[in-house]
Amino acid sequence: MTPTLYIPHGGGPCFFMDWSPADMWDEMGAYLKRLPADVGEKPKALLIVSAHWEEAEFTVQTKPNPGLLFDYYGFPPHTYELSWPAPGAPELAARVQALAAAAGIAVRADAQRDFDHGVFIPMLLAWPEADIPTFQLSLKAGLDPAAHLALGRALAPLREEGVLIIGSGMSYHNLRRLMQRDMNGDMRHASHDFDQWLQEAVQGDRDALLRWTEAPNARLCHPREEHLLPLMVAAGAGADDPARMTYHEDSLGPTGAAISAFQFG
Repeated sequence: MTPTLYIPHGGGPCFFMDWSPADMWDEMGAYLKRLPADVGEKPKALLIVSAHWEEAEFTVQTKPNPGLLFDYYGFPPHTYELSWPAPGAPELAARVQALAAAAGIAVRADAQRDFDHGVFIPMLLAWPEADIPTFQLSLKAGLDPAAHLALGRALAPLREEGVLIIGSGMSYHNLRRLMQRDMNGDMRHASHDFDQWLQEAVQGDRDALLRWTEAPNARLCHPREEHLLPLMVAAGAGADDPARMTYHEDSLGPTGAAISAFQFG
């Protein structure tokens, strides 16, 4: 059965430009490049829940040949010329709607949506050939963790059909603090405490994810939770399969933040 993933996608087009410090995104980039090996058999399709798409209701992308939505600002010109021409998957999008409807969850269709950078930036590293049908699923406004966990559970049958469900976000997402040198180590310790809690929740009682705001330093690490919510969909779709941490970095950026990725099944 195809696993499900929760992956970090970095900051903007970070893997395709010079950065300071120069090696800041190297470990994360190496992790994304080894995703095909981690997953095993090549997926028949990719369903990606990106932190960068929110709608009033859950919405699935039905565009047959999506373009790229360069939804980042102030980066070098060449980062707006990147290409990742993967085909869409309208028939599978209809399958998503049907599975969700059977669970009493409404999912709308969007035939105009292009791939945002939460999709094409990490996928350029993981599957640069862009030869796997790919489609996106939005977050739902309000960012209720229970709703996203329930949607993931409803979509679990897709795994038996060779669809790789990917939650694309960041387990630590306070980018303003990330790029500040933390002279006292306060933010570094805060991120490590939260990351440790997250590891225990993902690999233990996943219903604890519903209470993520009670975790140590939760709001310091996620002032707004849109980059954490894709984890809820991936965890829900992971059903009762064991989870493992497939990437961990404990000194990201000047702050030295902790960040992790997970695979279910």
